[in-house]
Amino acid sequence: EVQLVESGGGVVQPGGSLRLSCQASGFTFEMHDMSWVRQAPGKGAEWVSGISNDGRKTYYADSVKGRFTISRDNAKKTLHLQMDRLKPEDTAVYYCRIQRLNYWGQGTQVTVSS
Repeated sequence: EVQLVESGGGVVQPGGSLRLSCQASGFTFEMHDMSWVRQAPGKGAEWVSGISNDGRKTYYADSVKGRFTISRDNAKKTLHLQMDRLKPEDTAVYYCRIQRLNYWGQGTQVTVSS
């Protein structure tokens, strides 16, 4: 059974940092490009960042470029998103996604508020 379990969300003040993790199981993780997608209340899903299967290529939305860093550990089957200099507009539920299958995890809530 394919599973993606996100963790690491929480409440943080503007300018703070969080590190999200996604534990994958049930599929050949190292064969798949992965991404992070977020959904803010009342808004549609927004692609945030992507990474190639081997971790060599990374991609970012303009809204997070220079603040967020995506990475992966294929040996541990984990995907990460380091989020720095967080802004209130980063508040959303964050999901990891198997790019080609468009399969999402259950999400983790990130709230940026003073």
